Amino acid sequence: MKHLTDSFLSLGHWSFAGSFGFNTDILATNLINLSVVIGVLIFFGKGVLADLLDNRKKRILNTVRNSEELRERASEELEKARAHLRKVEIEADQYKVNRYSEIERDRLNLINSTYKTLEQLENYKNETILFEQQRAINQIQQRVFQQALQGALRTLNSCLNNELHLRIINANIGMLGTIKEITD
Repeated sequence: MKHLTDSFLSLGHWSFAGSFGFNTDILATNLINLSVVIGVLIFFGKGVLADLLDNRKKRILNTVRNSEELRERASEELEKARAHLRKVEIEADQYKVNRYSEIERDRLNLINSTYKTLEQLENYKNETILFEQQRAINQIQQRVFQQALQGALRTLNSCLNNELHLRIINANIGMLGTIKEITD
């Protein structure tokens, strides 16, 4: 520090009248050069620096304003998106409820139609059983009737002679004639 003050004090001892030489005191010359450069910069660069700082300040303020506007628009868009999301969620819930109701209704309809089909199949089965029973009964009756008829014919043929046979034929012809007269 003492060396620094000595260099300032030595400035007063320089004679400016025609002496030119090299100052080997680096600290003193750098300080002088630095103060000259700062002085020139302040004098000439003050306006430029002020303009640069003003321009920078305006750009920063514009950027902040633009950022605020973008933030506000983004907030509005976010609120719109949230409202739309709530609306879509409500619609999805309603669709889900409606779809579940529809599925439940379809399930009940399917169960009911299955029961009806099973009832119809049961009725058809019972009708088929009754039909087959009736058919079996009819077949048995026909066989019994055929066997009885064959037995009766055998009995008649063994008991009938020609004379009895002619009398039965004549009696039947007489009955047919009487029936014909009644219907005419």
